Amino acid sequence: MREQQEPGRVVVVGAGMVAHRFAEQMVARGGGWQLTVVGDEPYAPYDRVHLSDAITGASVEDLTLDPSVWDDERVELVTGDAVATLDRDAQTVTTRSGRVVAYDDLVLATGSWPWVPRTDGADLPGVLAYRTLDDINAITGWVARRRAELGRPVRGVVVGGGVLGLEAAAALQNLGASATVVEFADRLMAVQLDAGGGEALRVLVRDTGIDVRTTTAASRVLAGPDGTVASLELSTGEVLDADVVVFSTGIRPRDRLARESGLGIGERGGVLVGPTCRSSDPRVWAIGECASHDGECAGLVAPGNTMADVVVDQLFGGTTTYERPADGTKLKGVGVEAASFGDVLALTPGALEVTFADPVARTYRKLVVSDDARTLLGGVFVGDIALYSSLRPLLGRALGADPSAFLAPEGGAPATLDVPDDVVVCSCANVTAGTIRGAVTEHGCRSVGEVKTCTRAGTVCGSCVPMVTTIVNRSLEQAGVAVSNAMCEHFAMPRAELFALVRAGAERTFSEIVAAHGTGRGCAICRPVVASILSSLGVGHVLQPDQAALQDTNDHLLANLQKDGTYSVVPRMPGGEVTPDKLLAFAQVAADFGLFTRVTGAQRLGMFGARQDQLPEIWRRLVEAGFESGQAYGKSLRAVKTCVGSTWCRFGVQDSSSMAVRLELRYRGLRSPHKFKVGVSGCARECAEARGKDVGVIATAQGWNVYVGGNGGFTPRHAELLAEDLDDDTLVRVIDRFLALYIRSADRLQRTAPWVAAYPGGMAALRAVVVEDRDGVAAELEAEIERHVAGYVDEWRATLDDPAKVAQFTPYLNAPERTDPDLAYVPRRGQRVPLPLEVVAAPPEGRATTAVAERVCTLDALTPERGAGVLVGGSVPVAVFRLADDRVLAVQQRDPFSGANVLSRGIVGDRGGRPTLTSPMHKQVWDLETGQCLDPVGKDPQDLRVYRVTVDGGDVLLGS
Repeated sequence: MREQQEPGRVVVVGAGMVAHRFAEQMVARGGGWQLTVVGDEPYAPYDRVHLSDAITGASVEDLTLDPSVWDDERVELVTGDAVATLDRDAQTVTTRSGRVVAYDDLVLATGSWPWVPRTDGADLPGVLAYRTLDDINAITGWVARRRAELGRPVRGVVVGGGVLGLEAAAALQNLGASATVVEFADRLMAVQLDAGGGEALRVLVRDTGIDVRTTTAASRVLAGPDGTVASLELSTGEVLDADVVVFSTGIRPRDRLARESGLGIGERGGVLVGPTCRSSDPRVWAIGECASHDGECAGLVAPGNTMADVVVDQLFGGTTTYERPADGTKLKGVGVEAASFGDVLALTPGALEVTFADPVARTYRKLVVSDDARTLLGGVFVGDIALYSSLRPLLGRALGADPSAFLAPEGGAPATLDVPDDVVVCSCANVTAGTIRGAVTEHGCRSVGEVKTCTRAGTVCGSCVPMVTTIVNRSLEQAGVAVSNAMCEHFAMPRAELFALVRAGAERTFSEIVAAHGTGRGCAICRPVVASILSSLGVGHVLQPDQAALQDTNDHLLANLQKDGTYSVVPRMPGGEVTPDKLLAFAQVAADFGLFTRVTGAQRLGMFGARQDQLPEIWRRLVEAGFESGQAYGKSLRAVKTCVGSTWCRFGVQDSSSMAVRLELRYRGLRSPHKFKVGVSGCARECAEARGKDVGVIATAQGWNVYVGGNGGFTPRHAELLAEDLDDDTLVRVIDRFLALYIRSADRLQRTAPWVAAYPGGMAALRAVVVEDRDGVAAELEAEIERHVAGYVDEWRATLDDPAKVAQFTPYLNAPERTDPDLAYVPRRGQRVPLPLEVVAAPPEGRATTAVAERVCTLDALTPERGAGVLVGGSVPVAVFRLADDRVLAVQQRDPFSGANVLSRGIVGDRGGRPTLTSPMHKQVWDLETGQCLDPVGKDPQDLRVYRVTVDGGDVLLGS
């Protein structure tokens, strides 16, 4: 073991991801080092792996890597001040501002710069690169400017068909521009994919609307009359119209300081380093993309992080040397799945290729193995990358099974596959399988989230999370610990874990949350869960643009959907009380709109049969009369049922009515894993049936007893006593704590009854936490409810105050005055009720045919990931969906299971990477591209009719 150096000053030139990793490791090691990190960008180190997220709304803060490292008093971060010169003799660096910083050890982490081939016109305005946050801002600003100047969608061209080039093309699409990718090689991702994988990727990329040109190069960029870019001429002679050209043609190491100071330089550039990452100067080290090791500069995060770990270990007297991690690449942010690792071209002598291609499913999978078919040498996956995270850690190791078993149509690695302890599972953080297992067996981690926090595995690019999950679950099973189930295919964690991550993190939109903790587009399971979590945390309004597409059936339009596609309207009546004036106003609204009325089971009045277009006006009149949303539609407090208590009843011992009103006004609008109900009884006679509620309060002579975990429903359960003889204020504090704890830790759609029954340690443990504050979280739990109370806004009043939200209630975008043509009613007991659905005639066969494409709306009128209704041919309801990548899909509006015209109100998601639609009625799922029912019932076909969609100049056109 080498001798540890005396503590001194370490200066890092560069403030990227690798520099951040180096700083983290230095701080973790402790000691008397002083560390200065100097960067030329005006930002703290940020996540370049997810750079494209900045296009879809991620802020600088969202992308910023863990800032806590800069809080250490031994560490200084300097941003926006590039190092201009390096004086090795004096052991100093001088920044552009003139600051001189001395060092005992210097670490060059200067990264790379985007290489643009010599091309005439490459310096024209509108020719940009795709590498940094400033590049993203420049592209965003330029596209917005040109769209305003031209009055039409911007035409974009990306030169370079590698990973970053494809991400750049997707970014242009997200900005509303068209995109064409130009690639010199004969296939996309030529370095990472073989010919078969490249062709499969080309097909999938074109399906997203991105055009592709291969086997050609950019010849020159041509200017228009205003001097800005207007077109790109290719080496084939073809000229592509272009209002913006983005070059993504590779990188070169930023080694100017090394060259000018006389350090050794690699043959192809980069600071020449040995196995310890030390340069030709024993006081100068190089890590990341600027370092040349064995003649190569690694352009990935994982090798750079490994180099950072090596240098830190060397500075602390260790003997670790650099071995390049297994190469692996995963395409992100394009809406297409592609990944590879190892020897993708089977160049190893004797290598065998095992391939499975399914042109119908549009998937391509290939394994490269040794000549005896035992050792894994590489892999290519396009369209379905589920095996990537499982197999990549086994690169260079025995598979332990026939390679074809991994590629069979049913897919999936054999269940017996075990990853050896010394295999690096997370190359970004250099975490082995043994470390992950140790987090479970030695450190007591009991979830993937805890393991990620403990080991940092899966916290950078996230591609290893499935494999981490597998190892954690198996380790828990072997330890006899119950394994938590993943919420769905998009989140490998239960709701409680996701809630904790979102609560502790900065992610506040679904796209940010799924990027940080999940994968894919989401589904009818996870999207409403995330919506509920955001609402529980007080983030925005449920119908604001980034949340509207997440809402489940009833939250979708802030009303309970009925079987015929109409809605119920239930205003809040705290404690069951309503004044005569409000009662008259309610009756007049019901009469004017012809609605069915009744008293609900929650001591409230309800109206039934309101069309979606009627809801805003109905609620406008109710709000003007003093009502507010009763949230009968939400997974939240429904109502507080009570008796009249001591105010009127001769047996009452406490004022239950006043307490009920207090509790209802306190917890109104509080979103939770499932709905919850509260009951308050004024005496032991229990007229409010409080012990059948999630929270039950029963008066005593000394105060109040509080019971929790009761419910009626399919499995009735009596609530259990939590605390007794509480005064008013203590009662409220105890309920605050109980509800906040429930919201934090319950699973999705888990009522309080099963949550209480399953609480570790039972009611005694729950009482210890909630009443006795055993864990010291009482103040924190109370504060969460206080935040909710302070931030409460009536959802319907806020909706009526925002025209954009009101517009979401338009049934047909191209015929806002039209109503649902299939609604029918019959009289019953003095009111009207829906005609039984089996009596309502189905649409005549063929009536939806339209031979000529018909304009139905503009693209801007459609909210991404959310449906809208249109009428084709003046009478046929069609559901139209705009996906996040601006593709537009359309299917019939009529739900074949219920007969109601409601499918535009369903949830968009994906299953196995394909876009899906979930019915708002009974949750059947269809492939949104093909119309195939993925959850068929019985033998009758229940597939949806699919309409041909084209987008022309911002207009959406439908044809049969």
